[in-house]
Amino acid sequence: MERDFFLTTKRIGFSEWQKDDISLAEILWGNPDVTKFICTSGRFSAQDIANRLDKEIQNHAEYHVQYWPIFELTSNELIGCCGLRPYKEGKYEFGFHLRPKFWRQGYAIEAAQAVINYAFSDLKAEGLFAGHNPNNTASSKVLHRLGFQYIGDEFYEPTGLYHPSYELKNGALSK
Repeated sequence: MERDFFLTTKRIGFSEWQKDDISLAEILWGNPDVTKFICTSGRFSAQDIANRLDKEIQNHAEYHVQYWPIFELTSNELIGCCGLRPYKEGKYEFGFHLRPKFWRQGYAIEAAQAVINYAFSDLKAEGLFAGHNPNNTASSKVLHRLGFQYIGDEFYEPTGLYHPSYELKNGALSK
């Protein structure tokens, strides 16, 4: 299926979640390797996946942001998602979920840099917040490489754990 992209990088196209994307949502959030750090059980049920898709669509309708589905430009294959959600006045929460076959190939950094630039340039965000499961060392490394600064641990109800939390302020990076 041909997708419309509102943002592209060298290898990645950013689209928007639509109601009929349930099969793509199942490919992503139905994979326990993707969800093992996102919720207490480590797995999303079919209803959890449908709810997550609905929430992303709702965030776009209300706030014009979502964890956008991202696709490999050469194959049009779903890589995962990367994007923003509302957080606090002037700030967004930043995050990404990638399918395992796309891990350790630079896609997270490439997608993240595009989203960060979009947040600061287009949305005029003051800052970005990000957190990760304490057991997810790969996400920690990505956030550090992107310039996020550790600000403390924050309780994250879906996992029942305190997640290391970070912020990136607009203008913190000189690019």
